[in-house]
Amino acid sequence: MKKIDSMPSILDMIQKYDSISIIGMNKNVGKTTTLNHILREARGRISLGLTSIGRDGEKIDTVTGTEKPKIYIKSGTIIATAKQCLLNSDITREILKTTGFNTPMGEIIICRALSDGYVDLSGPSVNSYMMEICSELKRFGSKLVIVDGALNRKTFASPLITNATILSTGAALSKSMLKVIEETSHTVKLLSLENEEDNEVLKLANEVLRRGRVGIIRRDNSIRMMDVITALGASKEIVEILDKNISYVVIKGAVSDKLLEDIMTSTNQYKGVTFLVEDGTKIFLTRETLYKFKKQGGIIKTINKVNIVCVTSNPKSPYGYEFDKHKFLDGLRNKLNIPVFDVIGGA
Repeated sequence: MKKIDSMPSILDMIQKYDSISIIGMNKNVGKTTTLNHILREARGRISLGLTSIGRDGEKIDTVTGTEKPKIYIKSGTIIATAKQCLLNSDITREILKTTGFNTPMGEIIICRALSDGYVDLSGPSVNSYMMEICSELKRFGSKLVIVDGALNRKTFASPLITNATILSTGAALSKSMLKVIEETSHTVKLLSLENEEDNEVLKLANEVLRRGRVGIIRRDNSIRMMDVITALGASKEIVEILDKNISYVVIKGAVSDKLLEDIMTSTNQYKGVTFLVEDGTKIFLTRETLYKFKKQGGIIKTINKVNIVCVTSNPKSPYGYEFDKHKFLDGLRNKLNIPVFDVIGGA
Protein backbone atom coordinates (compact mmCIF):
# COMPACT_ATOMS: atom_id res chain seq x y z
CA MET A 1 0.00 0.00 0.00
CA LYS A 2 1.42 3.39 -0.99
CA LYS A 3 1.79 5.93 1.75
CA ILE A 4 1.96 9.68 1.36
CA ASP A 5 4.65 11.63 3.14
CA SER A 6 5.89 8.50 4.91
CA MET A 7 2.47 7.97 6.48
CA PRO A 8 2.66 5.03 8.90
CA SER A 9 0.61 1.94 8.17
CA ILE A 10 -2.74 1.34 9.85
CA LEU A 11 -1.15 -1.33 12.03
CA ASP A 12 1.62 1.07 13.08
CA MET A 13 -1.06 3.54 14.16
CA ILE A 14 -3.15 1.09 16.20
CA GLN A 15 -0.42 -0.95 17.90
CA LYS A 16 -0.18 1.45 20.84
CA TYR A 17 -3.76 0.51 21.83
CA ASP A 18 -4.86 -2.81 23.34
CA SER A 19 -8.32 -2.72 21.75
CA ILE A 20 -9.86 -1.14 18.68
CA SER A 21 -13.25 -1.13 16.98
CA ILE A 22 -13.94 -0.82 13.26
CA ILE A 23 -17.24 0.89 12.52
CA GLY A 24 -18.86 1.68 9.19
CA MET A 25 -20.79 4.68 7.90
CA ASN A 26 -23.02 2.18 6.08
CA LYS A 27 -23.14 -1.38 4.82
CA ASN A 28 -20.61 -2.27 2.12
CA VAL A 29 -18.17 0.58 2.78
CA GLY A 30 -15.17 -1.72 3.17
CA LYS A 31 -15.21 -2.47 6.88
CA THR A 32 -14.42 -6.17 6.44
CA THR A 33 -11.76 -5.31 3.85
CA THR A 34 -10.20 -2.97 6.41
CA LEU A 35 -10.24 -5.76 8.97
CA ASN A 36 -8.59 -8.21 6.56
CA HIS A 37 -5.97 -5.60 5.70
CA ILE A 38 -5.06 -5.27 9.39
CA LEU A 39 -5.05 -9.06 9.81
CA ARG A 40 -2.56 -9.36 6.93
CA GLU A 41 -0.36 -6.57 8.30
CA ALA A 42 -0.37 -8.10 11.78
CA ARG A 43 0.71 -11.54 10.63
CA GLY A 44 3.74 -12.62 12.65
CA ARG A 45 3.97 -9.23 14.38
CA ILE A 46 1.30 -9.13 17.07
CA SER A 47 -1.11 -11.59 18.73
CA LEU A 48 -4.70 -10.67 17.93
CA GLY A 49 -8.08 -11.22 19.54
CA LEU A 50 -11.13 -10.88 17.32
CA THR A 51 -14.87 -10.60 17.79
CA SER A 52 -17.84 -8.96 16.14
CA ILE A 53 -20.94 -7.01 17.03
CA GLY A 54 -23.80 -9.23 16.03
CA ARG A 55 -23.19 -11.26 12.89
CA ASP A 56 -20.67 -10.55 10.18
CA GLY A 57 -18.77 -12.61 7.66
CA GLU A 58 -21.78 -13.93 5.74
CA LYS A 59 -20.92 -15.23 2.27
CA ILE A 60 -23.69 -13.22 0.63
CA ASP A 61 -24.66 -9.76 1.85
CA THR A 62 -28.28 -9.93 3.00
CA VAL A 63 -29.06 -6.42 1.71
CA THR A 64 -27.53 -6.36 -1.80
CA GLY A 65 -27.22 -10.06 -2.60
CA THR A 66 -23.55 -9.50 -3.48
CA GLU A 67 -20.68 -11.65 -2.26
CA LYS A 68 -18.98 -10.25 0.84
CA PRO A 69 -15.29 -10.49 1.67
CA LYS A 70 -14.51 -13.35 4.03
CA ILE A 71 -12.51 -12.89 7.22
CA TYR A 72 -9.22 -14.77 7.03
CA ILE A 73 -7.24 -15.31 10.23
CA LYS A 74 -3.89 -16.88 10.98
CA SER A 75 -3.06 -19.65 13.41
CA GLY A 76 -2.79 -18.34 16.97
CA THR A 77 -5.54 -15.73 16.62
CA ILE A 78 -8.07 -15.87 19.46
CA ILE A 79 -11.69 -15.38 18.47
CA ALA A 80 -15.01 -15.00 20.25
CA THR A 81 -17.92 -16.12 18.10
CA ALA A 82 -21.26 -17.88 18.34
CA LYS A 83 -21.41 -21.69 18.26
CA GLN A 84 -23.18 -21.93 14.89
CA CYS A 85 -20.66 -19.55 13.31
CA LEU A 86 -17.79 -21.57 14.75
CA LEU A 87 -19.21 -24.64 13.02
CA ASN A 88 -19.33 -22.64 9.77
CA SER A 89 -15.61 -21.70 10.09
CA ASP A 90 -12.91 -23.80 8.46
CA ILE A 91 -10.19 -23.41 11.11
CA THR A 92 -8.90 -26.08 13.46
CA ARG A 93 -9.45 -24.67 16.94
CA GLU A 94 -8.90 -25.11 20.64
CA ILE A 95 -11.88 -24.18 22.82
CA LEU A 96 -10.70 -21.87 25.60
CA LYS A 97 -13.98 -20.89 27.24
CA THR A 98 -17.76 -21.02 26.89
CA THR A 99 -19.09 -17.64 28.01
CA GLY A 100 -22.74 -18.32 28.83
CA PHE A 101 -23.68 -15.35 26.60
CA ASN A 102 -26.41 -16.54 24.24
CA THR A 103 -27.24 -15.10 20.81
CA PRO A 104 -29.57 -16.16 17.97
CA MET A 105 -26.57 -18.03 16.53
CA GLY A 106 -25.86 -19.84 19.80
CA GLU A 107 -23.60 -19.35 22.80
CA ILE A 108 -20.50 -17.16 22.39
CA ILE A 109 -17.42 -19.38 22.53
CA ILE A 110 -13.81 -18.22 22.87
CA CYS A 111 -11.24 -20.31 21.02
CA ARG A 112 -7.71 -20.21 19.64
CA ALA A 113 -7.12 -20.90 15.93
CA LEU A 114 -4.72 -23.82 15.47
CA SER A 115 -4.65 -23.31 11.69
CA ASP A 116 -5.05 -20.47 9.20
CA GLY A 117 -8.52 -20.19 7.70
CA TYR A 118 -11.79 -18.36 7.17
CA VAL A 119 -14.03 -17.56 10.12
CA ASP A 120 -17.67 -16.62 10.50
CA LEU A 121 -17.97 -14.08 13.30
CA SER A 122 -20.98 -13.37 15.46
CA GLY A 123 -20.43 -11.70 18.81
CA PRO A 124 -22.71 -10.15 21.41
CA SER A 125 -24.85 -7.08 20.77
CA VAL A 126 -24.94 -6.02 24.42
CA ASN A 127 -22.30 -3.52 25.56
CA SER A 128 -21.66 -5.15 28.95
CA TYR A 129 -21.14 -8.56 27.30
CA MET A 130 -18.74 -7.04 24.78
CA MET A 131 -16.71 -5.40 27.54
CA GLU A 132 -16.34 -8.74 29.31
CA ILE A 133 -15.43 -10.60 26.11
CA CYS A 134 -12.74 -8.03 25.28
CA SER A 135 -11.29 -8.56 28.76
CA GLU A 136 -11.33 -12.34 28.26
CA LEU A 137 -9.59 -12.08 24.89
CA LYS A 138 -6.82 -10.05 26.55
CA ARG A 139 -6.61 -12.52 29.43
CA PHE A 140 -6.00 -15.34 26.96
CA GLY A 141 -3.02 -13.48 25.50
CA SER A 142 -4.31 -11.07 22.85
CA LYS A 143 -2.11 -7.96 22.66
CA LEU A 144 -4.62 -6.22 20.41
CA VAL A 145 -8.37 -6.94 20.45
CA ILE A 146 -10.31 -5.95 17.33
CA VAL A 147 -14.09 -5.53 17.50
CA ASP A 148 -15.67 -5.72 14.05
CA GLY A 149 -18.55 -3.28 14.11
CA ALA A 150 -21.96 -3.35 12.44
CA LEU A 151 -24.37 -1.03 10.68
CA ASN A 152 -25.75 1.70 12.95
CA ARG A 153 -24.01 0.29 16.01
CA LYS A 154 -21.45 3.00 16.55
CA THR A 155 -21.99 2.85 20.33
CA PHE A 156 -19.52 -0.04 20.25
CA ALA A 157 -16.85 2.56 19.46
CA SER A 158 -17.41 3.80 23.00
CA PRO A 159 -14.14 4.32 24.90
CA LEU A 160 -15.66 2.19 27.66
CA ILE A 161 -15.36 -0.80 25.29
CA THR A 162 -12.35 -0.12 23.05
CA ASN A 163 -9.43 2.31 23.33
CA ALA A 164 -9.63 3.50 19.74
CA THR A 165 -11.71 3.37 16.56
CA ILE A 166 -11.32 3.14 12.81
CA LEU A 167 -14.17 4.60 10.72
CA SER A 168 -14.87 3.06 7.30
CA THR A 169 -16.68 5.08 4.64
CA GLY A 170 -17.45 4.59 1.00
CA ALA A 171 -19.49 5.07 -2.14
CA ALA A 172 -22.24 2.75 -0.85
CA LEU A 173 -23.37 5.60 1.41
CA SER A 174 -24.56 7.79 -1.49
CA LYS A 175 -24.15 8.29 -5.24
CA SER A 176 -22.94 11.81 -4.43
CA MET A 177 -19.23 11.88 -3.59
CA LEU A 178 -19.64 15.31 -1.97
CA LYS A 179 -22.41 14.00 0.29
CA VAL A 180 -20.29 11.01 1.38
CA ILE A 181 -17.36 13.31 2.19
CA GLU A 182 -19.60 15.75 4.11
CA GLU A 183 -21.39 12.98 6.06
CA THR A 184 -18.08 11.33 6.94
CA SER A 185 -16.61 14.64 8.07
CA HIS A 186 -19.64 15.32 10.25
CA THR A 187 -19.48 11.86 11.85
CA VAL A 188 -15.78 12.36 12.63
CA LYS A 189 -16.63 15.75 14.21
CA LEU A 190 -19.34 14.21 16.40
CA LEU A 191 -17.12 11.34 17.51
CA SER A 192 -14.25 13.76 18.19
CA LEU A 193 -16.15 16.48 20.06
CA GLU A 194 -14.10 18.39 22.62
CA ASN A 195 -13.52 16.53 25.86
CA GLU A 196 -14.04 18.14 29.28
CA GLU A 197 -10.62 18.61 30.88
CA ASP A 198 -11.54 19.72 34.43
CA ASN A 199 -10.96 16.69 36.66
CA GLU A 200 -13.29 17.95 39.39
CA VAL A 201 -16.09 18.41 36.87
CA LEU A 202 -15.42 14.95 35.40
CA LYS A 203 -15.63 13.44 38.87
CA LEU A 204 -19.02 15.11 39.48
CA ALA A 205 -20.26 14.17 35.99
CA ASN A 206 -19.42 10.51 36.52
CA GLU A 207 -21.32 10.64 39.80
CA VAL A 208 -24.37 11.89 37.85
CA LEU A 209 -23.98 9.04 35.34
CA ARG A 210 -23.80 6.55 38.20
CA ARG A 211 -26.95 7.87 39.86
CA GLY A 212 -29.33 8.47 36.96
CA ARG A 213 -30.02 9.71 33.43
CA VAL A 214 -29.79 13.51 33.69
CA GLY A 215 -28.35 15.83 36.31
CA ILE A 216 -27.00 19.34 36.71
CA ILE A 217 -23.82 20.69 38.24
CA ARG A 218 -24.18 24.13 39.83
CA ARG A 219 -21.48 26.77 40.00
CA ASP A 220 -20.87 25.82 43.65
CA ASN A 221 -20.16 22.23 42.44
CA SER A 222 -23.32 20.80 43.98
CA ILE A 223 -25.27 18.18 42.04
CA ARG A 224 -28.99 17.85 41.47
CA MET A 225 -30.46 14.78 39.79
CA MET A 226 -33.53 15.02 37.57
CA ASP A 227 -36.38 12.52 37.69
CA VAL A 228 -36.52 11.45 34.04
CA ILE A 229 -36.64 8.02 32.42
CA THR A 230 -34.52 8.93 29.37
CA ALA A 231 -32.60 11.97 28.21
CA LEU A 232 -34.42 12.00 24.86
CA GLY A 233 -37.67 13.26 26.36
CA ALA A 234 -36.17 15.40 29.10
CA SER A 235 -36.17 18.80 27.39
CA LYS A 236 -39.10 20.18 29.45
CA GLU A 237 -37.45 19.24 32.74
CA ILE A 238 -34.08 20.63 31.63
CA VAL A 239 -35.65 23.92 30.49
CA GLU A 240 -37.48 24.32 33.82
CA ILE A 241 -34.31 23.90 35.88
CA LEU A 242 -31.89 26.01 33.82
CA ASP A 243 -30.78 29.27 35.43
CA LYS A 244 -27.64 31.40 35.83
CA ASN A 245 -26.35 29.23 38.69
CA ILE A 246 -25.97 26.13 36.53
CA SER A 247 -22.64 25.33 34.87
CA TYR A 248 -23.27 21.87 33.41
CA VAL A 249 -26.10 19.63 32.27
CA VAL A 250 -24.92 16.00 32.35
CA ILE A 251 -26.72 13.57 30.05
CA LYS A 252 -26.54 9.78 30.07
CA GLY A 253 -27.63 8.26 26.78
CA ALA A 254 -28.41 9.75 23.39
CA VAL A 255 -28.53 13.45 22.55
CA SER A 256 -30.82 14.09 19.59
CA ASP A 257 -31.79 17.02 17.36
CA LYS A 258 -35.20 17.14 19.03
CA LEU A 259 -33.74 17.49 22.52
CA LEU A 260 -31.56 20.47 21.59
CA GLU A 261 -34.20 22.05 19.31
CA ASP A 262 -36.80 21.90 22.10
CA ILE A 263 -34.37 23.51 24.54
CA MET A 264 -33.32 26.23 22.08
CA THR A 265 -36.93 27.18 21.27
CA SER A 266 -38.01 27.23 24.92
CA THR A 267 -35.31 29.24 26.71
CA ASN A 268 -32.13 31.29 26.36
CA GLN A 269 -30.76 30.01 29.67
CA TYR A 270 -28.85 27.21 27.90
CA LYS A 271 -26.38 29.75 26.52
CA GLY A 272 -23.04 29.45 28.30
CA VAL A 273 -24.07 26.18 29.97
CA THR A 274 -21.97 23.14 29.01
CA PHE A 275 -23.91 20.03 28.03
CA LEU A 276 -21.80 17.01 28.98
CA VAL A 277 -22.41 13.74 27.12
CA GLU A 278 -20.87 10.33 27.89
CA ASP A 279 -18.91 10.23 24.63
CA GLY A 280 -19.20 11.07 20.93
CA THR A 281 -21.00 7.82 20.11
CA LYS A 282 -24.07 9.06 22.01
CA ILE A 283 -24.49 12.22 19.92
CA PHE A 284 -27.01 11.98 17.06
CA LEU A 285 -27.14 15.53 15.69
CA THR A 286 -27.37 16.86 12.16
CA ARG A 287 -24.80 19.40 10.98
CA GLU A 288 -27.50 22.07 11.05
CA THR A 289 -28.55 21.49 14.67
CA LEU A 290 -24.99 21.25 15.98
CA TYR A 291 -24.00 24.46 14.16
CA LYS A 292 -27.11 26.32 15.36
CA PHE A 293 -26.63 25.19 18.98
CA LYS A 294 -23.00 26.31 19.06
CA LYS A 295 -23.65 29.52 17.08
CA GLN A 296 -26.30 30.59 19.59
CA GLY A 297 -24.02 30.06 22.58
CA GLY A 298 -24.57 26.43 23.51
CA ILE A 299 -21.58 24.32 24.53
CA ILE A 300 -21.38 20.55 24.14
CA LYS A 301 -18.49 18.42 25.40
CA THR A 302 -17.81 14.78 26.19
CA ILE A 303 -16.86 13.01 29.41
CA ASN A 304 -14.92 10.20 27.71
CA LYS A 305 -12.82 10.75 24.59
CA VAL A 306 -13.21 8.62 21.45
CA ASN A 307 -9.86 8.13 19.71
CA ILE A 308 -10.45 7.94 15.95
CA VAL A 309 -7.16 6.65 14.58
CA CYS A 310 -7.97 6.90 10.88
CA VAL A 311 -10.63 6.64 8.20
CA THR A 312 -10.64 4.01 5.45
CA SER A 313 -12.29 4.76 2.11
CA ASN A 314 -13.95 2.49 -0.43
CA PRO A 315 -14.64 4.17 -3.80
CA LYS A 316 -16.65 1.17 -5.06
CA SER A 317 -20.33 0.49 -4.40
CA PRO A 318 -22.11 -2.86 -4.82
CA TYR A 319 -25.03 -0.90 -6.27
CA GLY A 320 -23.27 -0.59 -9.63
CA TYR A 321 -21.37 2.71 -9.46
CA GLU A 322 -18.01 3.91 -8.17
CA PHE A 323 -16.12 7.14 -7.50
CA ASP A 324 -12.80 8.22 -8.95
CA LYS A 325 -10.62 6.77 -6.18
CA HIS A 326 -8.05 9.60 -6.29
CA LYS A 327 -10.67 12.38 -6.15
CA PHE A 328 -12.51 10.60 -3.34
CA LEU A 329 -9.34 10.04 -1.32
CA ASP A 330 -8.13 13.62 -1.86
CA GLY A 331 -11.57 14.99 -0.94
CA LEU A 332 -11.60 13.07 2.33
CA ARG A 333 -8.00 14.00 3.16
CA ASN A 334 -8.68 17.68 2.50
CA LYS A 335 -11.76 17.64 4.71
CA LEU A 336 -10.48 15.53 7.62
CA ASN A 337 -7.64 16.20 10.04
CA ILE A 338 -6.88 12.50 10.54
CA PRO A 339 -5.19 10.00 8.18
CA VAL A 340 -7.29 8.45 5.41
CA PHE A 341 -6.39 5.14 3.73
CA ASP A 342 -7.81 3.51 0.62
CA VAL A 343 -7.47 -0.17 1.52
CA ILE A 344 -9.47 -1.18 -1.56
CA GLY A 345 -7.50 0.73 -4.20
CA GLY A 346 -4.22 0.69 -2.29
CA ALA A 347 -3.40 4.33 -1.64
